[in-house]
Amino acid sequence: MKTPDIEIENEHFNEYDDLDKYDFMVTEIAKKAPLRVCEEELISGSATLGAAIGHVIPAYFKGEKIFSSVSHLTIDYETALRFGIDSYRQKIAERLEDKTLSNRQTRFLKSLLNVISAMRIYHQRYLEKVEKEKPEIYRNLQQVPFHPARNFHEAVQSVWFVFSFVRLCGNWPGIGRLDVLLGDYLKRDLESGILTRNRAREILASFFIKGTEWILKDTPPSNGDAQHYQNIILAGTDMQGREVANEVTYLVLDIVEELGISDFPITVRLHENTPERLLRKVSKVMRHGGGVVAVYNETLILKSLTAYGYPSEDAQNFANDGCWEVQIPGKSFFIYIPFDSLALLQKKTLNGYRNREFSSFESLYEAYVSDLNDQVKQIYESISQAFGGPEINAPCGEWKTAAPCSVVSLFERGCIEKARSYYEGGPEYNVFSPHIGGVADTVNSLYAIKKLVFDEKKISFAEFMDVLRENWRGNDLLRSYAASLHYYGTDNEEVDRIYAALLHDFALACRRWDKRGNCFFPAGVSTFGREIGWAQNRLAAAEGTRAGAVLAGNASPSPGTDTEGVTAVIRSYCRADLSEMVTGAALDLKISPQALSGEGGISSLKSLLRGFVKLGGYFLQIDAVSAQTLRNAQQNPKEYKTLSVRVSGWNARFITLTREWQDMIIGRTEQNV
Repeated sequence: MKTPDIEIENEHFNEYDDLDKYDFMVTEIAKKAPLRVCEEELISGSATLGAAIGHVIPAYFKGEKIFSSVSHLTIDYETALRFGIDSYRQKIAERLEDKTLSNRQTRFLKSLLNVISAMRIYHQRYLEKVEKEKPEIYRNLQQVPFHPARNFHEAVQSVWFVFSFVRLCGNWPGIGRLDVLLGDYLKRDLESGILTRNRAREILASFFIKGTEWILKDTPPSNGDAQHYQNIILAGTDMQGREVANEVTYLVLDIVEELGISDFPITVRLHENTPERLLRKVSKVMRHGGGVVAVYNETLILKSLTAYGYPSEDAQNFANDGCWEVQIPGKSFFIYIPFDSLALLQKKTLNGYRNREFSSFESLYEAYVSDLNDQVKQIYESISQAFGGPEINAPCGEWKTAAPCSVVSLFERGCIEKARSYYEGGPEYNVFSPHIGGVADTVNSLYAIKKLVFDEKKISFAEFMDVLRENWRGNDLLRSYAASLHYYGTDNEEVDRIYAALLHDFALACRRWDKRGNCFFPAGVSTFGREIGWAQNRLAAAEGTRAGAVLAGNASPSPGTDTEGVTAVIRSYCRADLSEMVTGAALDLKISPQALSGEGGISSLKSLLRGFVKLGGYFLQIDAVSAQTLRNAQQNPKEYKTLSVRVSGWNARFITLTREWQDMIIGRTEQNV
């Protein structure tokens, strides 16, 4: 990406209001962004401005960014695909006839029209570029995305062009249920004979290859490249309970297995009646490595969403925010608010291990839950202040004026109807999800205190606090004993009861603030790698770790504590009612490639996935890579340029991770099946 951004050259730019600035920027991007058409590509459209990778709108004024962009959402591709983008013009025109609209609402709707006009400019530039050299692409672009797609090739081009334009403007949208979007088009074309399966595969492979374009030549080490929340969802059921997996589903999995492209993380919706063919294919691709394919337990998630209050039709269509947090695609504003539950225990409930005394484990746990409720209340109040003004009890009644985001708003249902932007309450669902992190280590610490102090009475509470405050100094025997206990992830029902109670009490804490002023406040579990940053603020833990240790990620066991195998990990994880974690609870597993070799490995992995669904898991991501391979990649990065790993809700080339992120991945326990 040789062009990082478009420089605004308008001496009056600073005199514009925010929406005028935004519209001008998007139009300038559409007019001036470099076009990329590669020799072998079968679809066109590219996000060519490098600054967009920095989560900003890539149009700068005097070298300074103006607006940030939007991520953690999956937009509505279906309307453009089925009806064409021109259909939005009529809806907006009808909405503008409403005489009760405020000036801000009217101006917002006109901004949406300006986005369509800018997209037309960008589209016309591509038409002119491909007219002579790419006649097939030219014919497709004459139809889509402004008019309905009529066949599979047009449908793929339509989805891609919308995706690439939204991304060109700096946003990071997910893809959603690609096989549902494209399946009927492919079925008709195959049945009519106008397309062969091999040609369809080539077209879809072009989609995936173009998805690798949005990277920098020399990616600086960080938390990985290619993690721009462009998740694809496959399979699952429809409203009649029928499996929706189709030829597109299997083509996508074939392409990922063959090409090893990790830039589109894929999540497959499994259920109790998932076809054997699909389960086998998922297992084969998982065994292939790279962490590209993860799975949802659709059965549990549908139960979770409908119990929470989503209409059945919307729940049935769930996807994610481009990472793994579940949302209703094309209808949801979403942010998650993470916090460190272990730091809460150490620094608030236990007061930094100073001047606290508890007479029983029950009193300690009650104090912690009280602090947890306070933490959730603080999150709610901060959200109220940030988005809804001073009235804390109705955070979403009157939204504050926010930075413009009309490109995204155009593709979110509800924004036109309400004449409100994505950031101002426009989408049908507005979701603020507190996410508890460090769960395993909080549970392990509580359990260690219970065993050492209250059950076995090996040490008094005050003495144990002194030991922890001193970072276990001079207490190696006690530390070894604490570390030897069977913690979360070992199928120990006693510790798992604490884990289940903690997640339930967290869900209750969120529920107290839920659906006030038309906003959702559901619970979730995640760290997304924050365990690295959190480590420096953590004290020694009662489970036997010293201050500053990098501990558990997401809803996974703490490194090294999952000593009883992968089945024990899943059984512990599933002992909580994970349907209460409405936006998700991710379990990360690293499995030895040797354990998955041969036909026996496929059978074992299929059984593991079936068991995960049956026991009530939520979301599972597996890396089939050995720790030794990862260590070799650390030492010889040039020899492992394409080695991909699952980081959290995204994949990354291993060598683009910093050393501490690499060490975190290596530190995950390598399991056998």
